[in-house]
Amino acid sequence: MLNHLTTETRNKRTMNLDQMSIEEFLKVMNEEDAKVAQAIREQIPQIAEAVKRIIKSFKSGGRLIYMGAGTSGRIGLLDAVECPPTFGTNPDEVIGLIAGGERAFIKAVEGAEDSRTLGVQDLQDIKLTKKDAVVGIAASGRTPYVIAGLEYANKIGATSIAVSCNKDSEIGKAAQIAIEVVNGPEVLTGSTRLKAGTAQKLICNMLSTASMIGIGKVYGNLMVDLQLTNEKLVERAKRIVMEATSCDFKTAEEYLKKANDKPKIAIVMLLTGMSYEDAVKRLEKSQGFVRKAVE
Repeated sequence: MLNHLTTETRNKRTMNLDQMSIEEFLKVMNEEDAKVAQAIREQIPQIAEAVKRIIKSFKSGGRLIYMGAGTSGRIGLLDAVECPPTFGTNPDEVIGLIAGGERAFIKAVEGAEDSRTLGVQDLQDIKLTKKDAVVGIAASGRTPYVIAGLEYANKIGATSIAVSCNKDSEIGKAAQIAIEVVNGPEVLTGSTRLKAGTAQKLICNMLSTASMIGIGKVYGNLMVDLQLTNEKLVERAKRIVMEATSCDFKTAEEYLKKANDKPKIAIVMLLTGMSYEDAVKRLEKSQGFVRKAVE
């Protein structure tokens, strides 16, 4: 059943993999990895459509939900957990679901990815609604857990998006939007943690980052909604305020304190001369977009 899948075929460049020198193998692997970005470029129209739908979900009060098994599930989880510190989102705005639950992030849970029941149950447990966007991730494109989740999303009326590394995938057929990146065979046959995993990570980066830009989480190329959860991020926030307003370090530090450690509010205060309260109101009126707030 796997013979027709590109992700399962043998790479002719590495048929003698066990006889290659380290340097020879690494060069071939690097050259194969370089093909991933080009393969993704061909799917930009589908990725753009997915982003538009995710933005629509966010603006209507919905969520972005990744779901997958094994490496695919872990990649979705990684992207989800990075959104709160990077974009100031609530933990329940971007969610990562992995077949077998959180324990499967560290150790595989046998049979979980083959369970259609779990795919539906996990979405029911988080109370999926028609406002949400579900991104099903599966390198093979045939994972039952993901297929069932996408089918349930369609039934509820939510947006369904599939990310796979094979053409005409089963999850693509189950989704409203199919992102199918064909990277070619892996250097190690069937090891989809390699090129396929890289492709999935790059696509998740695109989906979340472009969507966050679309809901006002960015000013210029600065992440103005980041959370100051450690010393590094505190210093980064000061630099962001300095870059956005051309103020000095001391002023940035002063206004961050006045803004309750919210870079976005500090920037609006500095650029408009407003008080904290007025800056908050202006941002609310502009739906969180700094550029609109300071015009």
